[in-house]
Amino acid sequence: MTPTMNSYIFTSKRLGFRNWKDTDVDILSEINNDDDVMEFFPFKPSKQDTKKFIENMQRMQSEQKFCYFAVDVLETKECIGFIGLCLQTYLKAPKSFVDIGWRLKKSSWNQGYATEGAKACLAYGFNTIGLREIYAVAPSINKKSAIIMKKIGMHYVKTFNHPKLSGYEKLESCVLYYISKSELQ
Repeated sequence: MTPTMNSYIFTSKRLGFRNWKDTDVDILSEINNDDDVMEFFPFKPSKQDTKKFIENMQRMQSEQKFCYFAVDVLETKECIGFIGLCLQTYLKAPKSFVDIGWRLKKSSWNQGYATEGAKACLAYGFNTIGLREIYAVAPSINKKSAIIMKKIGMHYVKTFNHPKLSGYEKLESCVLYYISKSELQ
């Protein structure tokens, strides 16, 4: 079934943000198995892991009205991955926080989709959901994600050792970025 404008929770100029469908498992599995896409992750999720992720996102959207949304290019209706918001609890400070994140198929890179989508998700989080602050996390070596964080108006908070990446020497050191509702441009 092709998504329609009514099936989107919100849109940006070129992207539609929606809840996940069970049929998205194959699309996200393919993205999750691309070596370049997963360069800054400790492992590639299995198809079962991907199915569980999508189920978690569906539940989160239902309960909290946000998640890492499935993202379609409006012109083609092609799902290119996800951009969105997710509650995280693995840091001591802030104890729990809403994270903005993205994972897009390689063929959609360098077209401004991550930046455009992240800006739309910030606006949705602040203006529709009523969040007061949003954070972003990435391994320190992932310079491309840090560039996007800066482009969407976030600022650097600190570098820390990610507790879920302990033992992954290349990935453990992560940067934390932040933006408040009052800072949204």
